[in-house]
Amino acid sequence: MKYSEQSNKHGMKARFMAIEEWIMDHNKVVMPLVLIVCVLITVLVAVNANHRKIQEKEAEEAAVPVPAEAAEPLEQEEETPVYELEENTHPEINNVIRTYYDAQAEGDIETISSLNAYLDDIDTIRVQELSKYIDSYPVLNVYTKPGIEENSYVAYVYSETLFSDVEKALPGMQTYYIGQDEGGDYFINDGTYNVEVWDYIKAVTLQDDVVDLNNKVVVQYNEMLAEDEELNEYIAYLKEKINEDVGEILAQVERPEEETVPEADTAEATETSEEEAGESNVTVLKMVRATDVVNIRSSDSEEADKLDKAQIGQEFTLLEEKGNGWSKVRYNDRDAYIKSDYLEVVSQETADAGTQTSADQASDDGQEETPTEAASDTSSSSGSTGTVKVIESVRVRKSASTDAESLGTVYEGEELELLMKQADGWTKVKYKGQTAYVKSDYVE
Repeated sequence: MKYSEQSNKHGMKARFMAIEEWIMDHNKVVMPLVLIVCVLITVLVAVNANHRKIQEKEAEEAAVPVPAEAAEPLEQEEETPVYELEENTHPEINNVIRTYYDAQAEGDIETISSLNAYLDDIDTIRVQELSKYIDSYPVLNVYTKPGIEENSYVAYVYSETLFSDVEKALPGMQTYYIGQDEGGDYFINDGTYNVEVWDYIKAVTLQDDVVDLNNKVVVQYNEMLAEDEELNEYIAYLKEKINEDVGEILAQVERPEEETVPEADTAEATETSEEEAGESNVTVLKMVRATDVVNIRSSDSEEADKLDKAQIGQEFTLLEEKGNGWSKVRYNDRDAYIKSDYLEVVSQETADAGTQTSADQASDDGQEETPTEAASDTSSSSGSTGTVKVIESVRVRKSASTDAESLGTVYEGEELELLMKQADGWTKVKYKGQTAYVKSDYVE
């Protein structure tokens, strides 16, 4: 047994010695291999250690809750706050509105200007002429929401207008932005607010409670005109009459004084002078329409302040087509500019300077007209004759309301006899021998 163990030990020793001799003989090959193996082992150990640290860190982070502010985006677009629509809750504002409306009924320009310093000449003349037909505003309700600035409000004024020759009071709605001056007095701000305030007013006006209020007044207005043909005709007449009167007054103001012709002038010179005078009294009136959504700017430059965006189909009175690619138009009772490439002429007519048509005084503010604006704004055409062409299939109604009885459907390309284009967005037509109404957006 001892012999066998000694024999095994002797054999193992012999093998080790043989391996040692082989390694010594081949050390140039073996040593680099050994070094490579050692490096690989070291790298594997380091990678495993690093992987364990990453797993431990991820586990720690998963265990710690993320702060709410860290989870939110760095920048969020602020939404317009939704405030409750209040009715007659600010006596000071109600007093301003009552004073302002009473002054309009009386044609008191001095009082109107003290409360709203941003009326231009055309508005001033229009107020004076309209006051001749208004008896009073027996009902005024002021609905308000806070403005974007402290002590400012967006005011929606519901009014009932009693005309001198009409028994019924006509309902209407008008929007104002009310500010406060340094002395703490409220005033109607119709001209100093910037784009931010203007966008805020539009956003607030699109809130549900304001939309519901305005829709209620519009339906009431349309139903009253539909039920009372005499009242409907009177409002149409009034718009046309105010347009004519304002046009004549402006023509008289702008017409140059006639120069005295010396008696020594020849008959030929007199004839030439008369021809030139005749030409100077002819005005070309153009209405243009936006062919795409395009910016409306304060001057003829892409760097100028942006007043609003014109929508496809929105129409403007063209004041001047400039040579630099811009067109000067009437917008929101002021001069504005739109790139000419985005406008097309929709109507053109000539008129004597002493009898300017309503288009000469038209102004398009880019917003849906409310009933009060329809009664006081004389920019809409009325008493028109001819035909209109249907540009998209539309229902024909018995009265100027989407709730009115449907008389039928007219289809694209059909023509209807035109009786009157109304300021409330409806067109009065003849349909199958009777008076009917279609939405103005669907005919041209």
